Amino acid sequence: MTLADLGAWPRSLRARDFPVGTPLHAFFSWNEARWKKDRRYTIARDLYHLYRRFHANGTGIVICVSHLAIHPIIRWRFRSRVFVSSAGLSIAKCESPEFWDTPVVARARRLVESLMASMGATDFEKHAAVFKAFEDFSFFVDCDALAAPRPRRIISAPTSGRQRKILIIKLSALGDFVQAFGPAAAIRRHHAEDEITLLTTRPFTELAQQSGFFDKIVIDNRPRFFEVANWFALRRFLRSSCFDRVYDLQTSKRSSLYAWLFLPGRRPEWSGIAWHCSHPHANLERYPQHTIDKQAEQLLMAGIYPTPLPSCPVSSRPLPARLRQRAFFLLIPGSSPRHPAKRWPAGRYGELARRLLEITDALPVVIGASGEEALANEICAACPSAIDLVGRSALTDLVDLAAAANFTIGNDTGATHIAAAGGRPVLVLFSNESDPSRCAPRGKLVRVLMEPDLAALSVEKVFAACMTLVVVPAK
Repeated sequence: MTLADLGAWPRSLRARDFPVGTPLHAFFSWNEARWKKDRRYTIARDLYHLYRRFHANGTGIVICVSHLAIHPIIRWRFRSRVFVSSAGLSIAKCESPEFWDTPVVARARRLVESLMASMGATDFEKHAAVFKAFEDFSFFVDCDALAAPRPRRIISAPTSGRQRKILIIKLSALGDFVQAFGPAAAIRRHHAEDEITLLTTRPFTELAQQSGFFDKIVIDNRPRFFEVANWFALRRFLRSSCFDRVYDLQTSKRSSLYAWLFLPGRRPEWSGIAWHCSHPHANLERYPQHTIDKQAEQLLMAGIYPTPLPSCPVSSRPLPARLRQRAFFLLIPGSSPRHPAKRWPAGRYGELARRLLEITDALPVVIGASGEEALANEICAACPSAIDLVGRSALTDLVDLAAAANFTIGNDTGATHIAAAGGRPVLVLFSNESDPSRCAPRGKLVRVLMEPDLAALSVEKVFAACMTLVVVPAK
């Protein structure tokens, strides 16, 4: 093999070339901390090396595009050293002009140009463009082969023109499930022509059906360790469905384990945190991130951007008769029984309801799950005009109520996330039991009121916060 003159070695592309807090800084930091690198990381470093080396004579872009789309310029690597082939350079210079108008070359050029534009940029769109360019390019060229120690150009199996099969995994809990509606909408937009299957648990099937984001919904019974028959049934479903890509929005140990159920045999492309997955959420600081930010960045690194805020489509079912043609607001006094510290005292909800009714002339409506009836009774005792719907509304009914309500006040619980996704004003009360920077509901107009101990939170303080969200009718 004949090697070109090595000359001075350009410095390597590293995380420091991207601003802290940006996706590519996180992606490069993640790879620099690992022994096995992501193929896109290796290719990006190759392109930077070639660009820096040949940019002085004006051929940097051409050489990079040729390496991707025509013939590998880099013959092999050793640690941080990259060895360039004279033969590859000659092919790049002699390729016919017609070849440079092909789709693969256009996508290779877009990849090179987007990578160079992202360095030093704080604009997330420029970072998203790099991952999107990798996705588009991978439809034509096998990026794993190009990232091998001895790079090879292998044409990818064609996927255009056929419907791909996509799986989304989202198992629990209610608040997290609702927050996944933003990513689900982004995936639906990206895979508009593909078949999308949701793997979830039974309580969320109706909510998922009403969303309209999924073509199929499959129930996961979450088999326990010793339930061998159920594990084999889950494995048969995963292997027989022939999925092309999996978006694991649960990103738990359980859902990551599902990636192993495809073996032996072909494992689909996988977006998540499973070991050696094809599209990892490559961020060493992913766990402190807010759930919505975490999932948005996960999809960005899989070539999907932007991700909208969660939104729950309403149904055509009528509201309860007492609420038709009447202004009302929602009260959500409950929470998981395992976390009683998340609950603001129900008696104070009742006092708040009475004061808000006087000011806004809107009916208080108490919602919650079965088992929270005592909370509703206490509220109704303090405010007899309040309407008690606790335990009487399905999750899909809560979506309709939240979209029609003037505003909502609630604890950190799943129903409050539904209210936030309805697009109406929401005031959510947090204690030290949970961290709003990681899990607070997000919507068009959501305000968080934090008090370490909710027992110390006064009605006056909550009422004042409500007044910043409420439009009081003129009398």
